[in-house]
Amino acid sequence: MALAVIGESILAAVLEVLMERIVSPAVRDFFKSQKIDDEELKKLKARMRSVSKLLNDAEEKQITDAAVKEWLDELKDAVYQADDFLDEIAYKVLRLKLEGESRSQTCTDQLRSFLASLNPCRKGVREVQIELAKILRSLEELVGQKDVLGLIERIGEKPSSRITPTSSLIDESGVYGRDAEKEAIMKLLLSDDTKGRHLDVISIVGMGGVGKTTLAQLLYKEIVVSNDRSQKSSFDLKAWVYVSEEFDVLKVTKDILKGVGSMNCDNMTEDQLHCELEKKLSGNKLSLVLDDVWSDNQSQWEFLLKPFMSVRQGSKIIVTTRNENVASIISSVSTHHLKKLSDDDCWLVLSKYAFDGGDFTAHPELELIGRQIARKCNGLPLAAKTLGSLLCSKRAMNEWMKILKSNFWELPNDNILSPLRLSYHYLPSHLKRCFSYCAIIPKGYKFTREEIVLLWMAEGFLVEPRRNNEMEEIGYEYFNELVARSFFQQSSLSSSLFIMHDLINDLARFASGDFCFRLEGDDSSKTTERTRHLSYRATKDDSYQTFKAIKNPQLLRTLLCPNGWPQHMIQQVEVICNLLPALKCLRVLSLHPFHDISVLPNSICNLKHLRYLDLSRTKITRLPESMCSLYNLEILNLHFCVKLVELPANMRSLINLRHLDLQHTKLPEMPLQMGKLTKLRKLTDFFIGKQSGSNIKELGKLQHLSGDLSIWNLQNVTDARDSFEANLKGKEHLEKLC
Repeated sequence: MALAVIGESILAAVLEVLMERIVSPAVRDFFKSQKIDDEELKKLKARMRSVSKLLNDAEEKQITDAAVKEWLDELKDAVYQADDFLDEIAYKVLRLKLEGESRSQTCTDQLRSFLASLNPCRKGVREVQIELAKILRSLEELVGQKDVLGLIERIGEKPSSRITPTSSLIDESGVYGRDAEKEAIMKLLLSDDTKGRHLDVISIVGMGGVGKTTLAQLLYKEIVVSNDRSQKSSFDLKAWVYVSEEFDVLKVTKDILKGVGSMNCDNMTEDQLHCELEKKLSGNKLSLVLDDVWSDNQSQWEFLLKPFMSVRQGSKIIVTTRNENVASIISSVSTHHLKKLSDDDCWLVLSKYAFDGGDFTAHPELELIGRQIARKCNGLPLAAKTLGSLLCSKRAMNEWMKILKSNFWELPNDNILSPLRLSYHYLPSHLKRCFSYCAIIPKGYKFTREEIVLLWMAEGFLVEPRRNNEMEEIGYEYFNELVARSFFQQSSLSSSLFIMHDLINDLARFASGDFCFRLEGDDSSKTTERTRHLSYRATKDDSYQTFKAIKNPQLLRTLLCPNGWPQHMIQQVEVICNLLPALKCLRVLSLHPFHDISVLPNSICNLKHLRYLDLSRTKITRLPESMCSLYNLEILNLHFCVKLVELPANMRSLINLRHLDLQHTKLPEMPLQMGKLTKLRKLTDFFIGKQSGSNIKELGKLQHLSGDLSIWNLQNVTDARDSFEANLKGKEHLEKLC
């Protein structure tokens, strides 16, 4: 996926979706039936359109202008309110539609007759008008501030680059831990085993600050040295070109020409440049470094590399990039994922810059603290170098302790997160939103792709206008993009597990601001009125008071305890009974740390916006019938609810359910008419009853099932035709059937 709009705001995609929802038939019909003037809807869309034109300029200026960042935060807050408002209307429309299904009219007629029958003077309608007016005022005030803040319309315009160009020169005295990688790539560079290829491309891939450019500089210097030592392995032409985030084919071609000795190319046309480069390269063995490549636009690369067909066999190009897609686009023969440095090597880098050449003998008391700071760098040499430079003028232990305890983004004159911020800044809007949400993930936490994608889906991040793909497929695309760009890294423990580098985690927290918060211990009072997404580490001392300190709990969208995050069993069931009524806007709710819960309160039905409910490993025996009014619910996790013996009889009303995990439960049978849950993609288990409950033929209506499915109590199937109607053979996306 190529970059869409460079520097696109995190809110751009959200506003686009909201503007489409505003003009949807359901919302328009609701407003007309309640005699709410359509002009208010038109105003809301117009305000959103006005503010969207300022987003790209604000996205760039917020980095250096605190007032603009505050403006963006206020806008994000207003957008959340608008989203909640429209979702509330959508829920009311859906409820009316489902409650009217027993009538003989068509669904559209049912809906309109229900809406028309309502009394527009009732309190609920007045509340809708008040909320809409409030949102409009907020947006009008924000648009009115544009001149004071100096915001201009800059749709799709490229922001100015803030990164320092690189060159081939290097001071090797500050480089540690790269000998093995340098040796491995040098063997490829100097190898005569080209298998008939004229040109080999070697890609060095890694996150910002991991040392890709440094390794390329070491290799380039070694090539120069090898040329002096041996004519056999020598390259006729050598060039270093800094590409950067703005991929200008014309400029890169000129820089390559200048690098190989052609200086009079500034006034050439594109055709002249190509012909001149081909002439210069013809019959020569080339070594070229393209440093800091961002673009994965295949047509641009094909155009750039056309003149390279004339090089002599054994020519090499080294590409450094943060994006693994680049390596696949330019057909790399070898891709090297640059690993993190060891803690010891990070300490060597840090001490080199903190002390005179690494000699800290005059201050041995600082070594222990220094090594702890080096560990915080988590293998990132840029962080070690920057912190070492910051500490070079500080010799007091309390100053070093301050750095140790500080979050990196809070440091003065911070250069650590700058290259990482640039990576974030150049993400498309939809990826920015998904990535910043990951601020709720604890440091060091290992997660699966599905785990994160389901959370994104529940939060509404995967709904893209004019795309017909399954939401899960869109989510997997997003996830893979973030992996390719080194925001997520594969865990060394398992190929199915992923992890965020600590500094990438810090970057997510920086990007999300006050809207995401990780609750650890008794620090709920540190949440702000803007906090919408909350993850928490459960402790045995948790009580209702722990959560009561959260500011504006009624605005929370996420209350999550990630699986595997260290936790204690929470005994206080009253936490849930007292907490749930306040969480009116919740989309994601995880209750699995509350192992002692055996009954879910009926108040669960008030969570109208809920999409994701995790009750895994609780002592739940039955689910209340009231939860069947959670019409928006998409994910229900009942994994390892070993005492669960009954699902709600009206389960068929959960028409948006897509994932239902029933592994390791004690269910004797499924409720009736499970076939009505036609959106189900994942159903882990299906239990066939003797006389009552869903028959096996209900599976025939679930056409989109995928993954693994276990069918229990097959002895209760008495009619072979029922098995035929289940159409298990036709479920092409099922991978395993038990």
